[in-house]
Amino acid sequence: MSVKVCKFGGTSMADGNIIAAIKNIIKSDPERRFIVVSAPGKRYSDDVKITDLLYECHKQLLTNGSCVEAFAPVARRFRDIVAQLGLDFDIGSVLERTRREIEENASEDFTASRGEYLSALIMAQTLGARFVDAHDVIFFKEDGSLDSDKSYKAVSEAVKGAEYAVFPGFYGRGADGNVKTFSRGGSDISGAIVARAVNASLYENWTDVSGFLACDPRIVEGSERIKSLSYKELRELSYMGANVLHSESIFPVRKANIPINIRNTFRPDDEGTLILPTSRYILAGNTVTGIAGRKNFTVIFIEKSLMNSEIGFIRKVLTVVEGEGVPIEHIPSGIDTMSLVIESDALAGNKLERIINGIKSAVEPDVIRVIEDIALIATVGHGMSSSVGTSARLFNAIAAADVNIKMIDQGSSELNIVVGVSNEDYERCIKAIYAEFFKKRV
Repeated sequence: MSVKVCKFGGTSMADGNIIAAIKNIIKSDPERRFIVVSAPGKRYSDDVKITDLLYECHKQLLTNGSCVEAFAPVARRFRDIVAQLGLDFDIGSVLERTRREIEENASEDFTASRGEYLSALIMAQTLGARFVDAHDVIFFKEDGSLDSDKSYKAVSEAVKGAEYAVFPGFYGRGADGNVKTFSRGGSDISGAIVARAVNASLYENWTDVSGFLACDPRIVEGSERIKSLSYKELRELSYMGANVLHSESIFPVRKANIPINIRNTFRPDDEGTLILPTSRYILAGNTVTGIAGRKNFTVIFIEKSLMNSEIGFIRKVLTVVEGEGVPIEHIPSGIDTMSLVIESDALAGNKLERIINGIKSAVEPDVIRVIEDIALIATVGHGMSSSVGTSARLFNAIAAADVNIKMIDQGSSELNIVVGVSNEDYERCIKAIYAEFFKKRV
């Protein structure tokens, strides 16, 4: 029988009533056997996520040498969940032990990981399932990257003979033997690792939305749901701000051609969005699959005559930026010009000034200037490369909305076109692109 791996996000784990509903979802399909959970998220708009409370615990611990006060709301939350579920489970002893371990360990990663750890213990009790600690089966190398082979083997061994198994997401074991976390939202990656390890037929990622939407519904109300998209399209949209799924979660499952299904815990009958290997993806007729973007970028524009004939010019520029530990998002270029597109937050402090001075010293440009408050918007879709006039439609729609394009970057795969506009034009630009390609008045 084929096996499905289900990951349930923070909102899905917010209280005992929702967890009881999750149990019904799991039991409704005998293939749903291996479960990955996040820490409890918000129950209402002004609520605080458990992970954020745990980060506060760590801050208090560093300040006062104890986190008793800060841990109290965490303990109350988990006690309430167990009470709502009516479990015969001594959560009080577990919580007290967890608090002591946090104080003894004094590690931020260990403290933050306890939300997932406690969630998984409770879910395992709810299902009568085997609990598998991620610290025992997910391993990182010394450089911080995932030790894939070791992790897949350990997960596979850990679930042998288990009807159901529950894993905490978000963390594993570092090369030093201590708990190490992924970046925020990393439970998506944990689920993908488990799916790859057990050779799942499907990786179901359960959230609080019914799949990917063609663009941010806060900008375009009633935005269309994307029925299916490819791994490559997902990567582009996630990277550019469509945050339904962690952008790195596709890597473990992509090599094994395991599809991902984004589902809604609160509307379990909705089909959601199916994310497929590119080889299995079939165009559905749409030129554009989705639109996503992010604000607050800085562009460093460099101009120098005969730049193209100066050997090592680009390397010298990039070496300056690398020396400041700053990542570059895009590098649009011309014969005598190049631009570095960088997230503004990465240039905090005096980094921008040092980079400018470093570039002047390294390559002596004719012109160098800085453009701030730029938003990047990506229009993504496999259908773009085979549709004549896509670029013209895109740029005409943006022009008709009276938006000035400050930068254009198109990848060689023709999967996306990225435009840079002023932050203040961000929403208007997205609405214009959506109206053009999805034929909806916004």
